Amino acid sequence: MRRVDLHCYPGTDVWIASQGPYAGALGRYWGKTWAAKSEDEVVADVTAAGVEAVLVAFDIESVTGAPPCDSAYVAGLRDRHPAAFVQAWGAVDPLKGEDAVTEALKAVRDHNVLGFHFHPIMGHFAVDDPALNPLFETIAGLGVPVMIDVGTTGMGAGMPGGMGARLEHARPLCVDNLAARFPGLTIVAAHPGWPWTDEMTAVALHKGNVFWELSGWAPKYFPPALCTDIRGRLREKIMFGSDHPSLGYGRILREWDELGFDEPVMRMVFHENAERVLGL
Repeated sequence: MRRVDLHCYPGTDVWIASQGPYAGALGRYWGKTWAAKSEDEVVADVTAAGVEAVLVAFDIESVTGAPPCDSAYVAGLRDRHPAAFVQAWGAVDPLKGEDAVTEALKAVRDHNVLGFHFHPIMGHFAVDDPALNPLFETIAGLGVPVMIDVGTTGMGAGMPGGMGARLEHARPLCVDNLAARFPGLTIVAAHPGWPWTDEMTAVALHKGNVFWELSGWAPKYFPPALCTDIRGRLREKIMFGSDHPSLGYGRILREWDELGFDEPVMRMVFHENAERVLGL
């Protein structure tokens, strides 16, 4: 069965550096010390798992001052290794204002990114902030989707005040507001959205332009209600993501198999929904 991973970070030194001071806290959250891998090692991980990955850029430069793992970087990896990386999500820092709009245009026109990933908690913004309307108007006008993290994150966990990060920025209701404001914008929520998983279920069911990939959590910890909905009313909404390198492919693929979904559901989750919604 084809497996399309919608949420694969590069895992290289460029990606680790882009996290700035959050890298250490994120490592403690996952119980590991980040060790940068070479480009060839990342390709080998993806290839060995039999996965076609969508790389994810990362940019919170306004908050940390750290150089971003930008759209050009992930697009370059994609272009050098097309068998492993089927596409790439670009990233823009919304707090850069007009510069973010310019970067979004360049990322699509020059680097052919799939769309854009946003990390609201660590970027210190909410996607439904009206001040960000010009950026989302531009992205919607380009006809590309966005992927938006929902729920808590390991980045900043345990740090005093979470380094100023606010969990409320990643509430699914922010996605709901954005989806209502931009009905032509395809939105993929990323991660199970804890502690608002039921809220995220409601948003995905109510908004026809909202979909949901479940990266960053071991599948064995998915709430029972979510598992019921994956095989039922959310079967055309759910997609696969890993959050590589946070979770190893061996574990995450094994635990998806252990959930016991039938083959038609697994096909939808692993590739059919991504093919239909995102053109992959």
